[in-house]
Amino acid sequence: MAQRSQWGTRAGFIMAAVGSAVGLGNIWRFPYVAYENGGGAFFIPYLFALLTAGIPILIMEFTIGHKYRGSAPLSFFRMNGKKAEWIGWWGVFVSFVIATYYSVIIAWAMKYTIYSLNLTWGADPESFLFGSVLNLADNPGDVGGYVPGVLLPLLLVWGVAFIILFAGVKKGIELANRIFIPTLIVVFLIVVIRAVTLDGAMIGLDAFFKPDLSKLANPTVWVAAYGHIFFSLSIAFAIMITYSSYLPKKSDITNNAFITGFANSGFELLAGIGVFAALGFMATQANVPVDEVVSAGVGLAFVVFPAIINEMPGMNGIFGVLFFLSLVLAGITSLVSICETFIAGISDKFNVSRNKAVTVGVGAAAIVSTLFATRGGLYFLDVADYFINQFGVAAIGLVEVILIAWVFRKLGVFESHANKVSDIQLGAWWKICLGVITPLVLGYMMFGLLRTNFMKLHEYESGKFGNYEGYSDTFILFGGWSVVLFAIVMAVLFTIMKWKPNQLETSDYEED
Repeated sequence: MAQRSQWGTRAGFIMAAVGSAVGLGNIWRFPYVAYENGGGAFFIPYLFALLTAGIPILIMEFTIGHKYRGSAPLSFFRMNGKKAEWIGWWGVFVSFVIATYYSVIIAWAMKYTIYSLNLTWGADPESFLFGSVLNLADNPGDVGGYVPGVLLPLLLVWGVAFIILFAGVKKGIELANRIFIPTLIVVFLIVVIRAVTLDGAMIGLDAFFKPDLSKLANPTVWVAAYGHIFFSLSIAFAIMITYSSYLPKKSDITNNAFITGFANSGFELLAGIGVFAALGFMATQANVPVDEVVSAGVGLAFVVFPAIINEMPGMNGIFGVLFFLSLVLAGITSLVSICETFIAGISDKFNVSRNKAVTVGVGAAAIVSTLFATRGGLYFLDVADYFINQFGVAAIGLVEVILIAWVFRKLGVFESHANKVSDIQLGAWWKICLGVITPLVLGYMMFGLLRTNFMKLHEYESGKFGNYEGYSDTFILFGGWSVVLFAIVMAVLFTIMKWKPNQLETSDYEED
């Protein structure tokens, strides 16, 4: 078997891992989650969740990839045969689904980078987004025709991804992240500096940081902290296992995990400052409280921020270009990491060349993604995103830690492996976090999500976008649960398939 690809440097791996973790959610989700859950007080459960779940799982996944030297399916197979392999494929197919719609959001950000030059969205950014840009269908479930203005930049996004992924781990992914991540930090720093100098910025920052300590007594706030950390760090859907499989044998696993975790959180804090400074400015201009302009997700990026940019004094177009360029850069680095999971899985399982795996895997994702470039694309994207994150990523994380800690009983093996190559030594705290705290919190989250989604199926109110608003039960059933079942069914089918000869015969990894 050919020698596995490797990162050129430790810094290259860390930038790639940070590039995967730092994505659209850091910019448009974290500030809102923090604000809704106690402002400055939220940083207490956030930091606790980072240290008891985020970084411990990162260490575990870095160790799995480094020890077993394979994609997620191959690493789990080497861990415990086909009884474990399906977990890896489950993560791979969740990544596949995410790649299909994540790419479309990057395409929107590309368009808005250009629109910012002359504020093309005009005085009504909401109507511009849903009408001129997306040409949104009237009813959820209606596919409609393709929207050329979305389809063409989507093809460009996939073109960039193909170029990076065809070039390989060292000359493609590592090189791209060495360019994109420093550029992203510089660009977003400029955005933040400009935002905090706006009239009313301090009002926004006060709303963001002002601690509501009473929230700490609410268990849902702590669950929100764990939930955000979990989704923010790219854990539990095969990415970090795949990336760490390219590490050299002498790699400080634990230190790498701490650096990646804190770098991601640092960028989230920066994003919160920039976003709420801008929201404070908007609230001041409209003479309304900050809570009346706070938003998240698609609404924040493509409706609220264009409205903010409209009101900014002097060179507001440049601010818009930098903001949307930061979304593009953060999105591309994450998309590349997501795609690498199924490229590595296909290459390992079927013993095919990297180029063939890229062509088949990324090509299939690109074709499916065109569904989200139709007039009904936003509706499909909204439901797919909600379900695959809540019942894909979170469910994998819960199953993964329970099986590894309590069924396969591998925590001791992984602790020994990580400690041999790491300066920071793992101990009882790490096992308690993964064996007790994380399963309990994730289990509570999953129970709450299932109860909410089954008990409130008929209670969704009409609206233009955002997790079920105006969606029929049929659309939720087929548009949402079908993507969850797709990932599970495909995981089982790929697990049943036999490994190609010689794929499992290598001395490049440690036997337990």
